[in-house]
Amino acid sequence: MVEVRLPNASFEDTGETIRLIWRETLYADFEKEELFRAIRRRYRVSAEITAKDGAMVIETDYPGLEKYIAIYIQNNLGALLRNRYTGRKVLYIHGGMDVPLLGYNAFGLIDRGTNLIQVRGVSGCNLSCIFCSVDEGPYSRTRKLDYVVDVDYLMRWFDEVARIKGRGLEAHIDGQGEPLIYPFRVELVQALREHPNVSVISMQSNGTLLNDRLVEELAEAGLDRVNLSLHSLDPEKAKMLMGMKSYDLEHVLDMAEALVNAGIDVLIAPVIIFGINDDEAEAFVEFARRIGAGKRWPALGFQNYIPYKFGRNPTIAKLVPFKEFYAWLRKLEEKTGMRPLVLKPKHFGMEKREFIPLAFRPGEVVKAEVVLPGRIKGEMLARARDRLIEVVNTDAAVGDRIRVRIVRTRHGIYIGTEV
Repeated sequence: MVEVRLPNASFEDTGETIRLIWRETLYADFEKEELFRAIRRRYRVSAEITAKDGAMVIETDYPGLEKYIAIYIQNNLGALLRNRYTGRKVLYIHGGMDVPLLGYNAFGLIDRGTNLIQVRGVSGCNLSCIFCSVDEGPYSRTRKLDYVVDVDYLMRWFDEVARIKGRGLEAHIDGQGEPLIYPFRVELVQALREHPNVSVISMQSNGTLLNDRLVEELAEAGLDRVNLSLHSLDPEKAKMLMGMKSYDLEHVLDMAEALVNAGIDVLIAPVIIFGINDDEAEAFVEFARRIGAGKRWPALGFQNYIPYKFGRNPTIAKLVPFKEFYAWLRKLEEKTGMRPLVLKPKHFGMEKREFIPLAFRPGEVVKAEVVLPGRIKGEMLARARDRLIEVVNTDAAVGDRIRVRIVRTRHGIYIGTEV
């Protein structure tokens, strides 16, 4: 009998397949019949294959079998990899692919002309909030795949961005979804903490995937702050807003306190939908005070709900102009004594910095190579001048060389249409 164990992985027997769970957030299903055939081709024997105590168990014993199966898994993992929370196919982006990490919203790095750099190593979310601006989560109707960027490759690009942007940077780990589904979350924080140009490391999170062990690991790695997406203190209302009946509000509240106790500052960041959760504003203030949030930065960051073209836009949402929203915040400051609630860049040490130079001009037509499928129908990602371009409304395939007219360049996010 041979037991196959792999680093940062465990195996489960699902009946027809052996499921490999890798780094808690990704999985791949290997059909037992394919494993049978692979063993039969090499060793000319049949063997029962199961999983027990996190190992793949093969009911035979031949020299080199364990190594052979490990190599087989490694060679086939990329094609089978899926996001454990969305169930979607995952494209693993690494240095050998030479995919630029500047130019696209869903992964890589984003520079918005300040000393804050958004770091996005993963797409996808474990929740399906009813107001999600990008229609993320398990119930998404538009997102068809997810991305994971190798941490060493991500840091290679971060080095170049940091060289241009200078010292005193805030590395903000966020994404189109939940950053904690990134399989290298702790390693990323460690690498950023060791970077000489980084002064602050912050992260956006809904808090559901935190546990005591992970909180301690993130604290030891050097995470400074979590912007916690917490939208209601009522369990049933929270489930409705988060779009998941399994949402455990009590766990998230406990983890918020655990973060503070571990030395990680917390900013409570509710999206306010007037008529639904605006009546909880004072309760949010009280909760933030109780757990000791906001030691170095503001304790609360109320956000005004606004609809997005490709997001989920609930019909029950009441839209409030930002002028009224800021007036509401100022009244809340006066009533509760919690300040600041009207937030400004200075409250986070943000300052303007020179943008990374744009690679394209609006209206320009460029030759580009299609390198990856996009996340929604009719979208592909093309490479030109060491940048990614989101090409929309196209039938092009990976490997095609196409001409693209650039229609948007704001903040170095490039969108184009095929000519």
